[in-house]
Amino acid sequence: MDGSSPQDRVTHRACHLCEALCGLEIRTRGDQVVGVRGDVQDTFSRGHICPKAVALIDVHHDPDRLTEPVRREGDQWVPIGWDEAFELVATRFAAIQREHGANALGIYLGNPNAHHVGSILHAPAMIRALQTRNRFSATSVDQLPHHVVAYAMYGHYFMLPIPDIDHTAYWLILGANPLASNGSLMSAPDVAKRLKAVGDRGGKVVVIDPVRTETAEVATRHHFIKPGTDAAFLIALVNAVLELGPPRVERYGDQLSGLDTALEAIRAFGVEGAAAPTGIPVEAIRTIASEIHSAPSAVAYGRIGLSTQPFGTTCQWLIQILNLITGNLDRVGGAMPTLPAVALTGPGTRPGGPGSFKSRVSQHPVFSGELPVAAMSEEIDTAGEGRIRAMLTIAGNPVSSTPNGRRVDRALDSLEFMAAIDIYVNETTRHADVILPPASMLSHENYDVVFNALAIRNVARLNAPVFAKPEGALYDWEIYNGLGAAYAKATGTAFKAMPAPSVVLDGALRAGPYGKTLSIAALQAAPHGVDLGALAPSLLERLETPDKKIACAPEAFVADLARVRREIIDAAATSELRLVGRRHLRSNNSWMHNAHRLTKGPRRDQLWIHPDDAAKRGIVDGNEVTLASRVGCIQVTAKVCDRVMPGVVCLPHGFGQAREGVRLATATALAGASYNDVADETALDPVSGNAALNALPVTVSPVTSR
Repeated sequence: MDGSSPQDRVTHRACHLCEALCGLEIRTRGDQVVGVRGDVQDTFSRGHICPKAVALIDVHHDPDRLTEPVRREGDQWVPIGWDEAFELVATRFAAIQREHGANALGIYLGNPNAHHVGSILHAPAMIRALQTRNRFSATSVDQLPHHVVAYAMYGHYFMLPIPDIDHTAYWLILGANPLASNGSLMSAPDVAKRLKAVGDRGGKVVVIDPVRTETAEVATRHHFIKPGTDAAFLIALVNAVLELGPPRVERYGDQLSGLDTALEAIRAFGVEGAAAPTGIPVEAIRTIASEIHSAPSAVAYGRIGLSTQPFGTTCQWLIQILNLITGNLDRVGGAMPTLPAVALTGPGTRPGGPGSFKSRVSQHPVFSGELPVAAMSEEIDTAGEGRIRAMLTIAGNPVSSTPNGRRVDRALDSLEFMAAIDIYVNETTRHADVILPPASMLSHENYDVVFNALAIRNVARLNAPVFAKPEGALYDWEIYNGLGAAYAKATGTAFKAMPAPSVVLDGALRAGPYGKTLSIAALQAAPHGVDLGALAPSLLERLETPDKKIACAPEAFVADLARVRREIIDAAATSELRLVGRRHLRSNNSWMHNAHRLTKGPRRDQLWIHPDDAAKRGIVDGNEVTLASRVGCIQVTAKVCDRVMPGVVCLPHGFGQAREGVRLATATALAGASYNDVADETALDPVSGNAALNALPVTVSPVTSR
C-alpha cells in the first residue's frame, strides 16, 4: 500500500508481527498511516515485505483496539483511570493470595510478548514481584522441546543452532513451512528467494511433511510422512548415515560426551525397522542419507510440526545428533548459534533449565520457571491447596491457542478475579474484570531482542516510533512498572521500577559482543539497521555445560527411545485419522484475525481431507463435517484434496472467534472453528511437557441433515 504525497512523513522501522524482521518504510499523514512498503535499504530484508507488515495499518487504526483501561460492569466495559485500575488489580490479587496462598494467582504470557522490548526487558521483574510459581506461556504450545534440548546438550536454553540457509548445499526440512512462516526459530526474510538460491548453487531442498505445503511444492523433493512418526524417520536416517561411514566428528575434538552411548541406543533400531511405520520407503531414506553425506554442507531443520507432537523433544535431539555426526553442527552451511548484539547466553544470563517442582495436579515438569500450559485449566478447576483462583494474562489468548479451549474457557469463567494486559476483548480477555491496554505498537521504540538472536545473519536494528504516544496512554513497560508498584503497596513488599527500555537496552548493547562500537546512539544513527556479519562457528567455545562438552546422550532423551519403540515401531496399525495443523502467509496465530488485510480473499478455514478418506466417509468437497476428538467436536467445511496424505486431515489454527462477548468485528464474522476445541490437553510430549497438538487421533463424519 502506498498513497504517498510530498507532505507525508517517512519512518523506517522493522515489522514485529512475525519473525522475519522485515524492514519497512512507513508513510504517515498527520495521525494516519497512508503507506507501508519494504525498506530497500534495510541491511537484512533488502526490501522484502509480506502481507502481515501491511496489516500494521489495520491494527493501529482498528476501532476494536482498546486505547484506555476498562473495567467490567455486568456485560459492559467502563473506562477507568490508570491509577485506579492498578490499585484494583493489585488489591484483588493481594487479597486472594492472602486468603489462599501466593500460588492462587496464575500468569499466562502469549506469543506477542516475544516481539516487544518492553515485555522482554520489563515483564520479568513484575512477574517475580507477584510471587506465584503458577506461570505459563505460549512456549509450551510451540518451541519448548528446542529449549529443553539446547539446555541439556549445550548448557543454555537459548543456545539454539540456527540453519545457515544462505550457505548450505542441502536443506532437510521436517514439519516446517518457512514460505508461510518466514522462518520460525529462524528469522529469515524473503525465504522464497533463499530457497531458490539453494537450487541455483546446485543444492537441494527436501521436505518431510504429512502435508504438501507451499515450501514442499517448491522443494527439490517432498515425502509424505505419517504424523507422529518423525522420531522413527530420524532414527532410520541417522542409521542410514552411519552405514556410509563413521561419524564425522573429528572437528569437535574431545568436546563430545556420550556420543557412543547415544549412537548405540539409536543403532538398535536399524534402518528398515525404524522406517517401517513412517510411510517413507527405505530407499528414499537411504537416498537422503547419501545426499547429506556427500553434500559439501548440509543442515537438518525441524520446527512446529516436530515440536508439537508426542515425541517433540526426542525429534529435536535426533536432529542435533544428525547435524553432529555429519559434521554440520557449528559449521558454515550447517547449523550455528548466533552472536546477537544483546547477549542471551553467556555470563550474566540465566541458563534456564528444569525446575525443582512439578505441576500440582498431574505432576508435569517445570522448565525455566514455567509450567506446561496444557496443565493450566486443571490447575484452575481442580480443588485443593494451590488452586489458581485469580489470573493475569499478558498479550495472550489461551482459549484460542492452547489445548481444549472449551475447558480453558470454562476455567477462566470460574475465577474469582482476572486481569489482562491486552489491546482487545477477545475469547480470553472477555473473562477479565480489568483490561490494561498498552499504547499502539507504532507509538513506541522497539528492538527485537529475541528475533535478532534467531536471525540467519547477525543484525541489529532500533525501530523508531512512528507516532507520539497519545495523551493518557501508557507503554507496556510503564504498565508493568505501575502494576508492580501498586502490588508492592498492597502487599507491603518492595518493588523497584525499571528505567525506560532504551536505558536498559543501551547497557545491554554496551555489554554485548559488539559493545565497543554499538550503542543506542549508534543504532539511532542507522535507521536501516546494522549488519554485524554472517553466522560463524562459535558453539564449542561457548558451551555452558558443566564440563564444557556437548552432552550427546542426556539420560531422559535416550530413555525416551523405549517409548518410540513401544508407541511407534511396535504399535499396531490403526485406521484412525490424524489431525495436523497448517499455516498461511496471511495468518499469524490467534491474534491477527481482526486485520482486514489478512483475512480478505478465499476462505482458508477448511478441513483438508484426502479423496480416499472422503470417499470412505461419504464426504464430497464443500460438505459440512463434524471433526471429533476425545475432548469434543467442531463443525467445519471439508476441502477434498491430495495435498494431504491418506489418513491425515489438516486444519488451520486461530479461527472460531465468534464467542459471546468477543469484540472483534472482523474476526467474529469469519467462518471457521477453533482447532483447539478438539486439541487434547492430556496429549503431551512427556519429556518437555509441550502440548502434542499434531498427530491427534480424530474422526470425521458428514453433518447429518435435519
